[in-house]
Amino acid sequence: MSVAPKIRMVDVHKSFGAKRVLDGVTVDIGAGESFVIIGGSGSGKSVTIKCVLGLLRPDSGSIEIDGQETTQLHGYDRDTLMRKFGMLFQGGALFDSLKVWENVAFGLIQGRHVDRRGARDRAYETLAQVGLGSDVAMLWPSELSGGMQKRVALARAIAARPEIIFFDEPTTGLDPIMADIINDLIVKCVKELGATAVSITHDMHSARKIGDRMAMIHGGKLIWVGRTADIDQSGNPYVEQFIHGRAEGPIKMQVRG
Repeated sequence: MSVAPKIRMVDVHKSFGAKRVLDGVTVDIGAGESFVIIGGSGSGKSVTIKCVLGLLRPDSGSIEIDGQETTQLHGYDRDTLMRKFGMLFQGGALFDSLKVWENVAFGLIQGRHVDRRGARDRAYETLAQVGLGSDVAMLWPSELSGGMQKRVALARAIAARPEIIFFDEPTTGLDPIMADIINDLIVKCVKELGATAVSITHDMHSARKIGDRMAMIHGGKLIWVGRTADIDQSGNPYVEQFIHGRAEGPIKMQVRG
């Protein structure tokens, strides 16, 4: 008996008015796999994960989590599903009015009703996982560097020990050294949790480091899916242009003079 994929998308479509953003996205993502979606700005990367998260409802198509159809879930069933998810937002999205440990513990306290003492203990433990000491826990986000803020955001994403973690442009705004540290932390934390990871990025160094498999989205379709180790032999001119950052190729950028 075959095991159902952790995430299955079948012929998913999503439009906003006349603009078609997803045009038949189909993919299986296995349990414990780190899956990366690459593509240019406006290619549909964010809309794809928002549909999986249930933040957007696709116009048509199927999205299954652990074999359960999710596109029509409401109320308690939707809330139960959401407990499987963790999210690292592109800008970190920390709450300025909460101290670091409260940011990390936010989902535990608000979503899972863990008492503050227990949530604080988990927050300290999770901060240690991302290389931050107890001295950081009582600081405000505004007192942290960009790299430290990203680590806190990662700690918040994994604090509830989710089964599936989404990473939205995890290295945006970081210098190359800090970006590589964040990449290493993502690999380490996902492996320790045994979680399934879905990342979206246009940073090819990051994509190569954190992904077991990779897909490229263009024109609302996944035009290539394969092992990260095989992307340099994709044979796809769109993929070749993107991963090498070439101005010339089939992908045409709108440039206004």
